[in-house]
Amino acid sequence: SLLLKSLTMNFSSDFYFGSHTMKKNILITGSTDGIGLATAKKLAALGHNILLHGRSATKVEETKELLGELAQGAEIEGYTADFSLMGDVEKMAKKILEQHDHLDVVINNAGVFRSPHDVTEDGLDVRFAVNTLAPYLLTQRLLPILNGESRIINLSSAAQSSVNLDALTGRIKMADDEMSAYAQSKLALTMWSRTMGLESAAHNGPSIVAVNPGSMLGSKMVQEGFGVPGGDINIGANILCRAALDDEFANVSGLYFDNDIGQFASPHADALNSAKSERVISTIRAVLKKLT
Repeated sequence: SLLLKSLTMNFSSDFYFGSHTMKKNILITGSTDGIGLATAKKLAALGHNILLHGRSATKVEETKELLGELAQGAEIEGYTADFSLMGDVEKMAKKILEQHDHLDVVINNAGVFRSPHDVTEDGLDVRFAVNTLAPYLLTQRLLPILNGESRIINLSSAAQSSVNLDALTGRIKMADDEMSAYAQSKLALTMWSRTMGLESAAHNGPSIVAVNPGSMLGSKMVQEGFGVPGGDINIGANILCRAALDDEFANVSGLYFDNDIGQFASPHADALNSAKSERVISTIRAVLKKLT
């Protein structure tokens, strides 16, 4: 149909329609709008089973209906959870484990830059909670249904800055510096992605890769945070589809893909520093231990 052609016309070469015909179970967090929704549309139109997630039950249902119309015989499931609350993340992971014995791809896309509430009910900065801690906790909980062929794709950013551990634990409040909190939260995510990804590769576990989908794309986050419409959101959706399906991303666990330059690249120097990364990861674990 014309609709399906328009959804897939931007895809490169033949990888979408060549060897990647096996139906996959793909979880995409934050998939009721923005890059997550655009990615879910493309993957549903290709016939993959989609586990979508959003914070609003109404939007989850609306998106489930929309994807159901696009799906080529695929199953669409919806999960509602507020990722600023680790208890919600735990409940969602438990539901997924009850429903599935295997996931092929987890795209940790849910993220926040600006929020009416900078501090969560647990006393954490909302950026660190949603962008760093929630995907770490969700990934850990879902490991039992992931194997060596599975892929975990973590949405990083070109904005990365050195992590203040007191900000990560909530001891220092970051309400007056949204960009710094965001950039720190994305570096922390990139740090645990690299460390955990290299460990996973050594033990034949799932591949874990951090991806900057492209700077200033036209998501709600960019529009609210910077007051500009942003670029073509399909730039981000297409690289996430490639990361989910393409052989190019088959053996890249622990690496960082920078879609601003269209290739694997070095992340922030701190992510390459194993001592700093271990301190960030041990802090993440300590925070989660108190909350879960």
